Amino acid sequence: MRKILVIGSGKSTSYLLKYLLNKSISEKLHITIGDINIENAKKLIGNHKNATAILLDVFNNKARNEAIKNTDIVVSMLPARFHIEVAKDCILYGKHMVTASYVSEDMQALDVDAKAKGIVLMNEIGVDPGIDHMSAMQVIDRIRDHGGHMILFESFTGGLVAPESDNNLWNYKFTWNPRNVVTAGQGGTAKFLQEGTYKYIPYNRLFRRTEFLDIEKFGRFEVYANRDSLKYQSVYGLDHVHTLYRGTMRRVGFSRAWNIFVALGMTDDSYTIDDSENMSYRDFVNAFLPYSPSDSVELKLRHELKIDQDDIVWDKLVELDIFNAQKRVELKKATPAQILQKILMDSWTLAEDDKDMIVMYHKFGYEKNGKKYQIDANMVALGENQTYTAMAKTVGLPVAMATIAILNGKIKATGVQIPIKKEIYRPILEELKEYDIKFNEKEVPYLGYNPLNN
Repeated sequence: MRKILVIGSGKSTSYLLKYLLNKSISEKLHITIGDINIENAKKLIGNHKNATAILLDVFNNKARNEAIKNTDIVVSMLPARFHIEVAKDCILYGKHMVTASYVSEDMQALDVDAKAKGIVLMNEIGVDPGIDHMSAMQVIDRIRDHGGHMILFESFTGGLVAPESDNNLWNYKFTWNPRNVVTAGQGGTAKFLQEGTYKYIPYNRLFRRTEFLDIEKFGRFEVYANRDSLKYQSVYGLDHVHTLYRGTMRRVGFSRAWNIFVALGMTDDSYTIDDSENMSYRDFVNAFLPYSPSDSVELKLRHELKIDQDDIVWDKLVELDIFNAQKRVELKKATPAQILQKILMDSWTLAEDDKDMIVMYHKFGYEKNGKKYQIDANMVALGENQTYTAMAKTVGLPVAMATIAILNGKIKATGVQIPIKKEIYRPILEELKEYDIKFNEKEVPYLGYNPLNN
């Protein structure tokens, strides 16, 4: 039996384990799931004869070393900051590794050693990053192979609530790490390229500069810019494109309402609030507003941010119950962002019968024989339930497929890798279609830049 060690059994592992267990007989696999809390792992693997759950503290060097030494390949589903120690052990013992996380500087620094050991350290093989890389490179390579020259690339992804579970005014619920949602866009100015001109959007303007997209059967979405759209420019071979823009998708109207929290300072994660544990939700809001001996918190907020009482944005704020004087923050020395996250989790946590949705949209502009063309491609994946979510599906399946491909020697390039090579993305994208993860492409008139961002 070939041995696979999966470290971490969080929300993204359900489909990963289901896929590996389904393949375990034909591929002669034994899957070991290691976690500091193994109850979820036990639930996911049931009594399957080809799987074992073990207690594994990734900070226990001896236990981690032993687990990695006794496997053939490691799948790290840990938080991104913990991958590096696992990767070092994989190099030490000559074991392949797969993870869905971005390549960090520390990970990239292991490239030479990994190649010397002849092992693959596959990263960015989830949904975003992951499916976005593979689906983009498939079309980009096809355009080039047919004599086209890329001049525009835009790519957008969103983790959202499925239409049947969309029952709040924000048209949004948390489908992944809430902290990352609250702090999205911070830490730098958004940078992208538009019609040959570098464009910049500071954080305080990020959610007021949006582009609109329509997906058949799913309606209209809006997009705000990612922090650095140019990160993959050279990686994708797009050094000479005129437009390069990557963003995050939400339902229309979300960004304008979210900008209220940005304007007030509620998304700030750089300092703590004194006596936060004794604050009510209403106290928290009031802390960001001017003092008035007579005006209510509601009146001050509307006046400060010029929100009319009949504005849908006001209804969205009221829906979150942020003016409640009885609900307590109960977080000691909390940052504004941490308090806002707690408040939002009251309203935006998925209910047991809720379903989530992943949406992805690419635009490819290219020139061929003196004419300009455009291809638009979109993908929508729907979750089944709270265990088998769309997020877990689109993250876990590519990870699992890459793991078996590496074991079978079908991925030959060693060192630190991301899935942009044909030998990696072609078979995985083809197999993903069997799980209803597929892109709908259409040729449209070349539109060039979006006038909203000119």
